[in-house]
Amino acid sequence: MSRFSTRRARVVTSLAAVALSALALSACAGGSSDESTASSDGDAAGFGEITLQLSWIKNEEFAGEYFADSEGYFEEAGFSAVNLVAGPSTGVAELASGSADIALSDAVSIGSAVANEGAPLKIIGATFQANPFTVLSLAEGGDIATPEDLIGKKIGVQDSNTALFNAFLAANDIDPSELTIVPVQYDPAPLVNGEVDGFIAYLTNESISVEMEGLATTNLPFADNGLPFVAETFTVTDDTIASSRELLKAFLVAEIKGWTDALADPQAAADLAIETYGADLDLDPAKTLAGAEAQNLLIVSDETEENGLFTISEALQASTIASLAGAGIELDASDLFDLSLLAEVYEENPDLIAYAG
Repeated sequence: MSRFSTRRARVVTSLAAVALSALALSACAGGSSDESTASSDGDAAGFGEITLQLSWIKNEEFAGEYFADSEGYFEEAGFSAVNLVAGPSTGVAELASGSADIALSDAVSIGSAVANEGAPLKIIGATFQANPFTVLSLAEGGDIATPEDLIGKKIGVQDSNTALFNAFLAANDIDPSELTIVPVQYDPAPLVNGEVDGFIAYLTNESISVEMEGLATTNLPFADNGLPFVAETFTVTDDTIASSRELLKAFLVAEIKGWTDALADPQAAADLAIETYGADLDLDPAKTLAGAEAQNLLIVSDETEENGLFTISEALQASTIASLAGAGIELDASDLFDLSLLAEVYEENPDLIAYAG
């Protein structure tokens, strides 16, 4: 794995990927899953074993899941096991086929499947309150600090992120003809080498990698410049909500406890990734800790401080829907979100709201 390796390919699905997901959905119409799918509500023996599809490799991004597993929160919630399956994946095909009960994904990927293919999926919570995309540039290079700074620049854009970047331009009233889009892969070497002025990246990944090379960087975060949407979303099928509501609520309780621990101790979060869950990945300790600290800033907000982790306010739902519309994905909030389970979790467990206490 390159020191600059990344995961951006999974965040905005291409039309081909969406089509493949649609095939899986139509092949499994009805939403039923295989033997590994958890039992229905009320099982006296508990919820049994379930599978959580991760969106990326087992790095620090899933620290909350690692704590929920290692500290026994999943077990306390009634699960005999929660299998953490590494990505990269949007989770759409796995949910459709029944090979996963819950998937960590993002609003763009799930919104694409729902709007374009009628996928029976809902987001029931979101770890990241702000999307982590950015236009990364070198302070002594492109130094792209405002949307207007994009004009006349060469911007490295991965194929899977083209629609998203076009939506970002549209949100800032910039015509694509006013700059040059350069096709790149997911290694920011073209930026470091001066082949492009800016590079589509993640605040919690490439920005840190490039800075650790001793290069001063400038970021233009999408979330702060017209394109906010939630990411690392807990996504399930409509059928699972209907048939296993208490299971999902128990899962969310364990996840809230896990992410409460991760927020409180980024070093322990990094250690779990390095030493246990991602032990075979040869993760860099300094970068892993920096990533854990950086992602915490995307997880907490005024909204989560008031109403608890994973909550998606009506305003944030509306801004997410508006972001998707900019990418040509037309949905109502009710088509994409079902926050009723999380509301019940906090009504029944009000102590969980004070994660920073």
